[in-house]
Formats: sequence, structure tokens, C-alpha cells
Amino acid sequence: MPLRAKIIAPKMSGQRGFASSTDIPKELPGDEDNDVLFNQQYGVRTIELNRPRKLNSLNGSMARKIIPRLKEWEKSQMANVIIIKGAGRAFCAGGDVAALAQQCQQGEEGQQAAKDYFALEYKLDHLIATYPKPYIAFMDGITMGGGVGLSVHAPIRIATEKTVFAMPETTIGFFPDVGASFFLPRMDGEIGMYLALTSEQLKGVNVFLAGIATHYIHSTSLPDLEARLSELTFKDYMPLQERLRLIDSTVEEFCTGMPTANDQPLQLPLIIRRAIDYCFQPTYTITAILASLDQVVEHENSVADVKEWARKTKDTILQRSPTSVKVTLKQLREGGAWNIAETFRREHNIAARFM
Repeated sequence: MPLRAKIIAPKMSGQRGFASSTDIPKELPGDEDNDVLFNQQYGVRTIELNRPRKLNSLNGSMARKIIPRLKEWEKSQMANVIIIKGAGRAFCAGGDVAALAQQCQQGEEGQQAAKDYFALEYKLDHLIATYPKPYIAFMDGITMGGGVGLSVHAPIRIATEKTVFAMPETTIGFFPDVGASFFLPRMDGEIGMYLALTSEQLKGVNVFLAGIATHYIHSTSLPDLEARLSELTFKDYMPLQERLRLIDSTVEEFCTGMPTANDQPLQLPLIIRRAIDYCFQPTYTITAILASLDQVVEHENSVADVKEWARKTKDTILQRSPTSVKVTLKQLREGGAWNIAETFRREHNIAARFM
């Protein structure tokens, strides 16, 4: 599976500290009734984010429903596979930024409420990252920010032709959170740093080719895949890794090959990948990154497409929040050494400072 440092590796899998509290959140007065829908079919349990008019943006009401249900299914012998998906054209477009912005304008009390939300969101993300049962994310549609936190920590992550992935935080003066400190530095080369600093979008099969998704299938196959997964049975003593291998082979039954370049253009061809690794080298400061992009533009042997990419990338970084860019660079440089629990603790501290 493409993310090389798997969260389910032995050195990571036992670290449940961030989300192991017995204080399971309960719904509050004012929480929406149907913003998350739960269903079951044989051994499959589904979580459907159901705020399509808000592109399924995650809020506290949704997190307070999902966490208790995941804890309940963790103990159930009848729940074999968890699937999370979204209603409408988005999986989840992120956290409800508008609601958080309104809270932060209400003084210290509102800022504390925003901090509490991030703690709740990270608790949910950490629970997903360390979940002891197979958890599958259907990244069908817009998958950004908080939606990435709900999906990228899953051992099985399915992209479709409708998937649009981004970590857009530097565009709004924030930093890539929801565990980005863990997964972005562990992507191949310097793709993670490039995506974090620029907030660049990846679409369709490119999400799979970049290693963010573990599988690519056509969206029309998702209902049949869900039905097929419901038929799987596991022996009680079957280890998680064996269950995931069985699920992996089942998902592969629905993979019908890559789309053509005409259908879905390649966003990060090899020549751009090499330029990313050159310009975003691990020892570079922001100043050095910008200078290296200038070098690519000015070099007489640079291919025209690469020159245009470098020019666009520099302009994009300069348009981002300077504070966000500097924080993101340091965060990702250090995050490669953090385990998953440490990642969420540190990100919560960073988020609190941004409030």
C-alpha cells in the first residue's frame, strides 16, 4: 500500500493514548439529527456523512455521533468491516470553517470552543488511525482538510474519478492538521511538502498515483463493492493484517484499470516529480525553495512545462499566508519522526496557538 510507513505497523498500532479516554463524547442539545447516517448489512457497518449542502463539512455534532458508534462496533463480534462515505458530490470538504470562524470572533469563550472542537476532531482521527478492525474510506468526491483526516488514516482508501484531494490550510492562514504531520512526510519524495505548501489539488486517479489512495475504482462500482464486502467472513482468531489482505484482494476484483490520459491527465508526471524533489529538498528553507524554483525557470535546459510549473508554484507559495507557510515547513520537517499519538498532541498545541 502506497503510504510506506503504515499506521498499522507494529510500532504504531498499540499507541491509543490520544483517544483512549473513557470519556466518550455525547450528543449535545442543538446537534443536528441526521448529519450522520449509520447502517448495516451483514458484517459491514457504514458511516455516511449527510450534510450534502455543506459538502459534508465535519462539525462537532458529527464527531459526537461517530466516536461512540466506532467504540460500540469495536466491541461487537458482528461488525467485521467499517465503511465511511459521503452523501452527494463530496466525501467531506473539511471542517466547518465558517462555524469555527464565528466562534473565534466571540472572544475567549469562542476561542476555547474552537480549541475543544479541534481536540474532538483529532480524537476521532486518532481513533480511526489506530482502529483494531478493517476501516475503509470511500474517497468519492471532494476530500479536503478534515475529510482527509477521516480517510487517509484508513488502511484501505479508495479513490474514484470524482475524487478531489487537497490540504488547503495555507490558503486560509492555518496549517495542515488532522494528522498531516504524520502522513505527508511519509509520502514519496517531497510530494507531501509540495502539496502542503501550495494546497495543490489532485484529482481522480492522480490521488492513487501519488500514494494517497490505496485503490482506484470507478464510482459506479462502489455499491457492488459494498455488497461484496458485506459477504466476507473472518475467523475470530484471524489477525487484522490477514483481514486487510482479504479485503485488499476483494477490492482488487473491482479495479478495472487506469483511465486514459485524455480522460484524466497526469498531474505529476516524472519530469515534474523530479522537479519537486529538487526544489523542495529536506534541508531547504522557504527562501531556498523559492530560489530553486527561480533556477528552474531561468535554466536554459529546463523543459517549457517544467518552467511553467516552477513559475506557477512560486507564485502560489507567495500568495499563501507567510506564517502558515513557515509553520508548515517546520511541522513537516519534524513530523516525520513523530508517532501517530505524538502527532495529534503536537497538532492540537499548534492549533491552539493559531486561535
